[in-house]
Amino acid sequence: MPLPISKGVFSIAYQVCVYAIAKNEEKFVDGFIDSMSEADTICVLDTGSSDGTVERLRARGAVVAQKRIEPWRFDTARNESMRLIPADADICCCIDLDERFRPGWRAALEAAWQPDTTRARYRYTWSFHPDGSEGHVFWPDKIHKTGCYRWTRPVHEVLSYTGEGAERIVTVPGIQLDHHPDETKSRAQYLPLLELAVAEDPEDDRSRHYLGREYMYRGEWAKAIATLRRHLALPRAVWADERAASMRFIARCYRRLGRDDLAAAWYHRAIGEAPHLREAYVDYAALLYDRQNWAGVAYFANCALAITERPATYITEGYAWGALPWDYLSIALWHLGQVPAAAEACKNALILAPDNDRLQRNLAFLTQCSYNSAESPKKGSVT
Repeated sequence: MPLPISKGVFSIAYQVCVYAIAKNEEKFVDGFIDSMSEADTICVLDTGSSDGTVERLRARGAVVAQKRIEPWRFDTARNESMRLIPADADICCCIDLDERFRPGWRAALEAAWQPDTTRARYRYTWSFHPDGSEGHVFWPDKIHKTGCYRWTRPVHEVLSYTGEGAERIVTVPGIQLDHHPDETKSRAQYLPLLELAVAEDPEDDRSRHYLGREYMYRGEWAKAIATLRRHLALPRAVWADERAASMRFIARCYRRLGRDDLAAAWYHRAIGEAPHLREAYVDYAALLYDRQNWAGVAYFANCALAITERPATYITEGYAWGALPWDYLSIALWHLGQVPAAAEACKNALILAPDNDRLQRNLAFLTQCSYNSAESPKKGSVT
């Protein structure tokens, strides 16, 4: 068991429990258990595995129960999994089997946790690029005090506070959780569960936003537009970041429908709604790139790059915080005849994507043009 963490003149030893739900995830068990081993207890509710998940979990020391959830709902499954949490647990961590804590997470958690803390927020990398760099990063809060929360919503479930007094949420910079999903798993159940969530609470802005996004993922452009516009009209839809995301998704759908004029209007609305977010600037730069409006590309790429602090919400998207804005800027500046500035922008893109062959070729070409002023930029190109 980890040593108690000293807090001032007192020494408090918390009981920490990791709990999870699982189905046919045998291949994730060892990595999961290894990264959760700093906990005192690991509890897993298996919801119907047909592989060796249950046996492997038990062999590795996890407490495992089995129960089929019919009809399936994520909130019901997670609430059932909470029943496995020991009565003496102080801190509960809801983790999935395809997620991994980096070492030292418990010490960081105990150092930040106070007697009146009810929930903790931590850094989470939801996706990685093929080169191993981070994609989608945000700060969820699925670590909580025992006995004062329940899970709600059929899918994209959230913790609802049921305790007395106010919630006390702490942010723990020292915790890093990584997601390494099974890309072969189907998302087919998400759509009917999201439709159920909206039917259960038509005024729930978050579920409506997620439903519109799901229609977009499935290429149902008209449905996505109608659902996302409904999200924007809801009285509870007041969070600017999420509203801007709905506007960007509407624009994305209009682009797929061949209506770049409407897409441009919605990108402008998204920028006006949340000018502190990069994503709409980068998306609009992409539209202008396709139109070969190089001055516009340079302008909006620069607007995105002027935002240097990435918000800690799930709304941010990895592409806006990687090499892409610098890449757009470099290509635009090249076409505008600003070769040294284009080379500098390309260097910055390569810092973020050092193994990108196209960027390497672009930089070599731009560097040659910069050193050879007699060579006309028209004798080659960047792509």
